Amino acid sequence: MTKRLYRSRNDRMIAGVCGGIAEYFDIDPVIVRIVAAILLLPGGLPGLLPYVILWVVVPLDPGTNSGGR
Repeated sequence: MTKRLYRSRNDRMIAGVCGGIAEYFDIDPVIVRIVAAILLLPGGLPGLLPYVILWVVVPLDPGTNSGGR
């Protein structure tokens, strides 16, 4: 089975992008959110643009909202 990147349905703050990246790399979502926040500091564009692109390009996890994968 191949590993695919999806936006998270369960671990989301805005669109589930950071939660999905954390699930894909099997790391704590807080780490991904901190990196995203740091990228927003120097004017916003270095962090906002990739986030919006990933929000549009990465599909939502096809699983259910109830938890378990």
